[in-house]
Amino acid sequence: MSDTRDAHLEAEPPTDHQVGAADAGLPGPDPEHRALPDKIEVDDEERPARVLRGWAERVVATAAFAVALLVLWQVFRPLAQGSQYYLVIFLSGTLPVVFLAYRSGPRWLERGDGPGPVDWLLALVALVVCLYPVLPMAIGSGGGGYNAFLDRQGLLDPVDIAMGTVLLVLVLEACRRTTGWVLPAVCLAFIGYGYYGGYLPQQWTVAHAGLDFGQIVDALYNSGSGFYGTPLDVAASYIVLFTLYGAVLEFSGAAQFFVDLSVAAFRRSRGAAGRTTVASGFLLGTVSGSGTATAVTVGAVTWPILRRAGYPPEQAAGVLAAAGVGAILSPPTLGVAAFIVAEYLDVSYVTVLGWAMIPTLLYYLGILLAVEIDARRLGTEQVEISVGSVWRLLARFGYHFLSLIAIVVLLLIGVSAAKAVIYATALAFVLAFLDSRTRAPARSPRQIFHMLGSGVRSALPVVAVCTSAGVITAIATKTGLGAQLASVLVRAGKAVSDNHTVVLACTVMLAAIALALLGLAVPVTASFIIGWAIIGPALLALDVSAPAAAMFVFYYSVLSEVTPPTALAAVGAAAITGARAVPTMWQALKYALPAFLVPIVFVLSGPGEYLLGHGPVLGVLWTTIVAGIGVAALAVATGGWMLGIGPAGVPSRLLAGVAGLALLYLEPGALVVGLVALTAAVGVTLLSRRRTT
Repeated sequence: MSDTRDAHLEAEPPTDHQVGAADAGLPGPDPEHRALPDKIEVDDEERPARVLRGWAERVVATAAFAVALLVLWQVFRPLAQGSQYYLVIFLSGTLPVVFLAYRSGPRWLERGDGPGPVDWLLALVALVVCLYPVLPMAIGSGGGGYNAFLDRQGLLDPVDIAMGTVLLVLVLEACRRTTGWVLPAVCLAFIGYGYYGGYLPQQWTVAHAGLDFGQIVDALYNSGSGFYGTPLDVAASYIVLFTLYGAVLEFSGAAQFFVDLSVAAFRRSRGAAGRTTVASGFLLGTVSGSGTATAVTVGAVTWPILRRAGYPPEQAAGVLAAAGVGAILSPPTLGVAAFIVAEYLDVSYVTVLGWAMIPTLLYYLGILLAVEIDARRLGTEQVEISVGSVWRLLARFGYHFLSLIAIVVLLLIGVSAAKAVIYATALAFVLAFLDSRTRAPARSPRQIFHMLGSGVRSALPVVAVCTSAGVITAIATKTGLGAQLASVLVRAGKAVSDNHTVVLACTVMLAAIALALLGLAVPVTASFIIGWAIIGPALLALDVSAPAAAMFVFYYSVLSEVTPPTALAAVGAAAITGARAVPTMWQALKYALPAFLVPIVFVLSGPGEYLLGHGPVLGVLWTTIVAGIGVAALAVATGGWMLGIGPAGVPSRLLAGVAGLALLYLEPGALVVGLVALTAAVGVTLLSRRRTT
């Protein structure tokens, strides 16, 4: 057993909320159920936070706990002044905390780990400018309370403009601290476009009448599409609740149980190491919600197993990265952007979960087939691991599944997503209270205080990203940029051909490239928001349904984590296994290939929408089966092995690749071509094997 727990990476220092939780007395591992290695903070939307102590830790912990209570209160007793009023209060409680919890720059520029005078000053200023819209007293010629602030919409007072400008600077700085320079730079480019767009030649498609600075601040500070728009609403209404849920699950030991269960389920087969990694990534993703963090956390446990089985570092890291990213694509949690999909399309979250079911099955089918092929091609060995039986683990710790099941059941019977996750969180906490390992800490008020606060603190980078994304949505809405860029994309497709299918295919390819490039620069959430503003209208203009267009943008936004040359999940996994980063990215890309092709199927062919569960039952069934065969053919093409037969040579792999692409098109003529090519690939492989034997 020790061999499976000996792979430790020299990690970043624990974040402030981890230290707080540790100080509060988290339960230690018992002999039956060892704890995972310390979580390594490499979230796709987060940079390592400060390690806070003393007064700074107390202030941040108290503010985070207060925000947690506010979020819970808002679900059951919404503030009478409305959603935007709530968002003003929510941002007032979270934005100042960012300046205390996150570093202003490289560590060598700072004095110690704690916040300095500038950080405290920024936090105080952030508190004032965030609360300004609701402060009842007059401030110069402005202020006067929330209703007076709303009454000045479109005609802001100079004090309003000054406060809005300061808030804009602070939001961009908070985003820079938590995610880096790229997203703030994109926001500044949009602001520059809003201000200077009127000076562009008016015959240009992207030209507009121009906005003065007061209009820009008004759109950001006093409208429903700026700072207080849908992205922040999603973060404040859903994401914080799911991070609270994740904090309770981690406290209860669910993460360790999911990994141990995966190890126990596959421990005796030759492909056990790869299967364990994939299953662990899927299950652990329900706790972490981050592709990169899931890949790293699973890798710290499963890399020794993969190494003993005979996996080279690059192959192992590729599996880890693909399995980690799959967690963001998979029900019942999906990623942050999935909540924004539900809000933008005005559908329930359970509807979005339904759209993701079949693509998730196809994604993991592709990974599992690739793992099985690797096990045979690499000649991996069986690895004996001393863990309890599956049934013993389920009997002792299977209660961890109950809260996940509760979320799905509650959503299906019509309970809102916010209430469903709160009830599931309460259930997870009660079950932890009943467990002898976690009963004593669960009784501790201090532990509950830190647990609730850690959930809010985990969401701070997402809050910063979503607030910054409001700059993009506000400018795009005010200038009509989305529709203008969409027309550019469609015209580019029509320049190739007048045929609707060809135009759609060209637009889809350009959109896929644009989303892939966008995802290299900005986090997943921002990538989806920008992509939906620009790519969404282009697809809708070509008669693609809204669900198909939204899920296309969603998948390509998430897949930036395995797209070279950045591929954060692959980089994190490579650090665990000691692999070279670039070869690891290409391996991850190979495993994740179905996830790149299936979204194109959504929008490119009529039957493709059946893969989202839209359509007659027989239609959904046959498209799923055909797409599954197509994914299997692609696994043969990329892996070079025909399961049940043996090695596949270059001709067989080429035929299998043609078969996979043709079958995924899902049109009658393409199906015939695909089946013929796949049959030929099998035949060629059989002939080749007979000759060698």
